[in-house]
Amino acid sequence: MALTNDHPGERAAQSNIKLIGIRETPLSVDKVFKAVGDDAAGGVALFVGTVRNHDGGADVDELAYSCHPSAEAEMRRIAGRVVGKYPVRSLAAVHRVGDLEVGDLAVAVAVACPHRGEAFDACRSLIDGLKHEVPIWKNQRSSDGTEEWVGAR
Repeated sequence: MALTNDHPGERAAQSNIKLIGIRETPLSVDKVFKAVGDDAAGGVALFVGTVRNHDGGADVDELAYSCHPSAEAEMRRIAGRVVGKYPVRSLAAVHRVGDLEVGDLAVAVAVACPHRGEAFDACRSLIDGLKHEVPIWKNQRSSDGTEEWVGAR
């Protein structure tokens, strides 16, 4: 994305976004953590969401994530909002799509800030924004043969 007629603060905020993506392949926590490396950051908060074996009292065997073509742009928009609200030195977020099994990584986000409290707050804001605003949907398949769409609006 080329930034040409924007405010200098917006360019700086976008430069702090180091990694944003939707992946069909397994996620790497190491890659996300390394993406936010910054010598001026005293705190890095990392959140990893995994596929659990249950939801709402039902067993879950596997699930499939799908997304709207705008999902990555929405992730970038939310990341920009977080960078604008908190003293973020660097930020990364990746989400998996496709078929996943119990234990697989579904999402990984990391935020580096000058202090730990800011990093925790920014990381929580980032993952909450992604979960509630990005058009990514989950089809859970239970061991009893039932399926449920989660996150479909």
